[in-house]
Amino acid sequence: MRRDTYSGPRDRRADPLETIWVEALPEQAVPSYESAFQTVCRSVALFLDEATDTWRVEGVRPQGAGEDALAGALALAALVTGHDAALQAAPVESEGWLARTAQAFGEQEIGGDFLIRPTHVPPRRIYGRMVLVLDAGIAFGSGEHASTRGCLIAFARAAKDARPMRRILDLGTGSGILAMAAAKRRRRRVLATDIEPWSVRVTEQNAQMNGVGRLVRARLADGWGERHVRAGRPYDLVFANILARPLCAMAKRLAAGLAPGGTAILAGLLGTQARMVLAAHRRQGLVLERALPIGPWTTLVLRKAG
Repeated sequence: MRRDTYSGPRDRRADPLETIWVEALPEQAVPSYESAFQTVCRSVALFLDEATDTWRVEGVRPQGAGEDALAGALALAALVTGHDAALQAAPVESEGWLARTAQAFGEQEIGGDFLIRPTHVPPRRIYGRMVLVLDAGIAFGSGEHASTRGCLIAFARAAKDARPMRRILDLGTGSGILAMAAAKRRRRRVLATDIEPWSVRVTEQNAQMNGVGRLVRARLADGWGERHVRAGRPYDLVFANILARPLCAMAKRLAAGLAPGGTAILAGLLGTQARMVLAAHRRQGLVLERALPIGPWTTLVLRKAG
């Protein structure tokens, strides 16, 4: 089983890349090593070895990039988890990596409501599904991972309710996939934020390509403190497809930023982390509406009393 956790923008140059990885990780060590890889890698993926119930964290980076930063992050991961995993590396040419990424990414049907179509697949008439045109490998959120799928399925269910969704925030937007889905379905403006400049650029490009460029506003922002995020409160719907620990840390601000009766769709967490994330938000008065497990990953749908 694989989870793609982050990809940077496509680089048309043939820069030499390398794959780095650590393996045989216990589940509790995965988030720390994942965070360490994200400091230097353009793409990070997690693989579960079901035979041994251990994990492999793998990333792609320019050869030798951020060596000191990575060493420090890995040392911290080892200290925090008590598991010292040896880093391994192998070279890979960027053109070959990008070609394999595109080849491996085909159309995906998600739930009964969405179809993700990469740009290299010819368009065809689709009935009963919303089509989102999106390429893999440009930013996290190509629809392949269970967290993104869980968010889309949860949103499709929530969108059928009679509750209003006038103000929508996609926190940690990545490729903009969730923001685009919400903008297309509800025909409302969506604020899409990310801490990475290339994710903001990619979201803008994807929104234009999908005909919602005027509805999706992509902004560089680190959480709830940014002025555009503050100005948009209170939100009727918040997507936060991030990681378990950041979700816990921002629980108080998320609850304060939700409108009465508002919905928060939280993802990026393992099933074993769901109780921790849920507890942090219950302490802020949010209630669980549903949990959507997909493999070892879980999406939480929370509601603020209204």
